[in-house]
Amino acid sequence: AKNEDFGNLGKELCLQIAATTPLYLKSEDVPQSEIENESRILKAQLKEEGKKDEQIEKIIPGKLKSYFSEVCLLEQVHIKDNKKTVNEIVQEAIAKFGENITIGRFTRYQIGG
Repeated sequence: AKNEDFGNLGKELCLQIAATTPLYLKSEDVPQSEIENESRILKAQLKEEGKKDEQIEKIIPGKLKSYFSEVCLLEQVHIKDNKKTVNEIVQEAIAKFGENITIGRFTRYQIGG
């Protein structure tokens, strides 16, 4: 798809990466050790709040989903359309262009700070 709309999609993805600093492409890319560590932190926080173990086990999956929506590009809320995820924007582009679009990886450079 070599047209202006495809180029705009690429620019939007670059803006998304620059603005939101994702660490991973998708949740499957998050190392298991990081997921376990995040789960431990969440459990400790919930216990401090006085939640029971049964409640904690039901709450953790939703909290992890929220965590993934912060650190995984495809699961983030799109900066220009906060009703859709980046993955939904890409899926719409696939339907519009009639071509498969995949993001294999990304690199974000930061100078200073």
